[in-house]
Amino acid sequence: MNFKGYQTQGFYDELIGPDGKPHPEALPLIEQIKALSPKELRQQQKAAEDALYQQGITFSVYGDKKGTEKIFPFDIIPRIVSGNEWQKLEKGLKQRIQALNLFIQDIYGEQKILKDKAIPAKLIFSSACYLKQCQGLKPPGGIWTHVSGTDLVRDKDGVFLILEDNLRCPSGISYVLQNRAILKRTFPSAFEAMKVLPVSDYCDHLYDALRHAAQPQAAEKPNVIMLTPGIYNSAYYEHAYLAQQMGIPLAEGSDLTVAKDQVWLRTTKGLEKVDVIYRRIDDDFLDPKAFRKDSLLGVSGIMECYRKGNVTLANAPGTGIADDKAIYAYVPQIIKYYLDEDAIIPNVQTYVCSDKKQCDYVLKNLKSLVVKAVNLSGGYGMLIGPRASVAERNEFARKIKKNPRNYIAQPTLALSRCPTITANGIEGRHIDFRPYILYGKSIFVLPGGLTRVALVKNSLVVNSSQGGGSKDSWVLEETPNA
Repeated sequence: MNFKGYQTQGFYDELIGPDGKPHPEALPLIEQIKALSPKELRQQQKAAEDALYQQGITFSVYGDKKGTEKIFPFDIIPRIVSGNEWQKLEKGLKQRIQALNLFIQDIYGEQKILKDKAIPAKLIFSSACYLKQCQGLKPPGGIWTHVSGTDLVRDKDGVFLILEDNLRCPSGISYVLQNRAILKRTFPSAFEAMKVLPVSDYCDHLYDALRHAAQPQAAEKPNVIMLTPGIYNSAYYEHAYLAQQMGIPLAEGSDLTVAKDQVWLRTTKGLEKVDVIYRRIDDDFLDPKAFRKDSLLGVSGIMECYRKGNVTLANAPGTGIADDKAIYAYVPQIIKYYLDEDAIIPNVQTYVCSDKKQCDYVLKNLKSLVVKAVNLSGGYGMLIGPRASVAERNEFARKIKKNPRNYIAQPTLALSRCPTITANGIEGRHIDFRPYILYGKSIFVLPGGLTRVALVKNSLVVNSSQGGGSKDSWVLEETPNA
């Protein structure tokens, strides 16, 4: 497949330089792709899609009239992160998760950061993600964020920036593991020559982190389970896959009961005490006694068991306070406050609309900004100013004025692109990057992650619910010399 005519069009490209030549680290991959005819490359793409279909790797889009269950689109041309780049990212992600964990612990504890006025207290207490029910909680080892997924992008200069934090129930890791299994068979010679770091041991690291999270009085081999909302959840495939890989029970709320301040799993042999719950249920639905009274997904009384130290919930309830996009804007200050360090990976410049001066700037510059609702994800509740109509911008201006706390704005970034197979051949498509971080005995960052790709030409929205797909992410052991 010839890359002749491939245009980077002024964007940073993950594989090809502005001169049309491959980046040094991408050369073995580009050479293997060039050795394939267009027909052979499409056959490889179809074989990958068939493999995903046969394995039932799906996701759901709520409210889609065409049907909820879809095969997650996958493009076989991977993105590459050099060894030098990864070393900095790994260090920066560890720093960020450590600081955010200390922040959450402080917010539900002494609230020193608020007393010292390092960030506005009003921002915390006005957040829909701040849960009074979690005040005073003390997770084992002080770890709140056992599993995190941090979204990054590259700008036009190829610099990595943090786009947002995901510390509640981040999803997507199953696609990372399955994508890699397929790509190792698709481009075997390039994979071996480039010394790509493995991701296959993720579930071992996850299980170790969950076992480490057990309360001190738990059994020497704690009983760990996965709690899922059930088969209609968009990430149910992932829940089942991870539980199977770790060899732990996959349970729904109806499979659990609370008695004598303990959580018990119903089995064919009777009740088994549960020590650690990797929960994939949102806080609101976790316990009808503590949160939403109408929830049928969680377990009545589970929060009281947690508060008394008789079970561990991973991630801890309340971690969403660090997911609030308005609080994201203050993470560099949070890192400085708790660690006395500058942020290794910078944030995207962010305007918080609850600040009147910043809000006035946003309203005057909607045409050039991306506006986001602070507690929505999946590409929903978002305005891309340069591509919006006058009517759409006016509607968002009205929403911002009505509830400024609910919105932040950022410059429209020239997201990096990666060569992608399309109906017209290989073309550049915009991408982002979500590495996964585990916090157990120490902080572990998986050398890889979910690369989401906007399959629609010129689109900046990579979310699967908005027509996005995924690519494998190759982190290299070392960086080749130019």
